[in-house]
Amino acid sequence: MNLPLLTPATLIRRYKRFLADCTLASGEVITVHCPNSGSMRSCAEPGQPILLSLSDNPKRKLAWTWELYWSGASWVCVNTQRPNAVVAEALAAGKISILQHYTQLRREVPYGSHERVDILLSA
Repeated sequence: MNLPLLTPATLIRRYKRFLADCTLASGEVITVHCPNSGSMRSCAEPGQPILLSLSDNPKRKLAWTWELYWSGASWVCVNTQRPNAVVAEALAAGKISILQHYTQLRREVPYGSHERVDILLSA
């Protein structure tokens, strides 16, 4: 998977579930989109290093997206869309041998009344 160019920053604070303020290496303070709606209690400590991606889409309200957080021991993926994309790409390329016999892959498939399946495989 080709990931976007990532820019280092320092987390100032996360708020309103989808917003975070951070400082770029230049000292500029920016507001970024946080694509994770979870509590992120263990991944939102002010002062920690984070990595951002920059979008060139002029229709976006915020150009920057928070991608990764340094936990002190490893990088943690904050962008919840990235892991599913990596797995879907690996499955489509036949990189997971035990699942190679499946011929169809569908993402974000509704299941039950309020649930969804991230990736549904069928033969």
